[in-house]
Amino acid sequence: MSELQNEIAAFDKERDQLELEHSGEWVLFHGGARIGVYESFEQAAEDAVRKFGRGPYLIRQIGAPPIVLPASVVYRPVNATDRVRF
Repeated sequence: MSELQNEIAAFDKERDQLELEHSGEWVLFHGGARIGVYESFEQAAEDAVRKFGRGPYLIRQIGAPPIVLPASVVYRPVNATDRVRF
């Protein structure tokens, strides 16, 4: 299981309780543990970057429907670089 899948599994275990107590807020998971609940995505992202750098970590809005991205957005070839070419 990938690290991100571990974060999603940890979120799923706590989903019901989070939705009861924090619906509409944002939650941060890292290392299979809930790190914090935040009023905005920006607050969660700032804390995540400050504590964990580039990640991986999971930030989700509590109670929001799942987002499905097309394969073209999530696909990254193995030999791709982080450089942008124009």
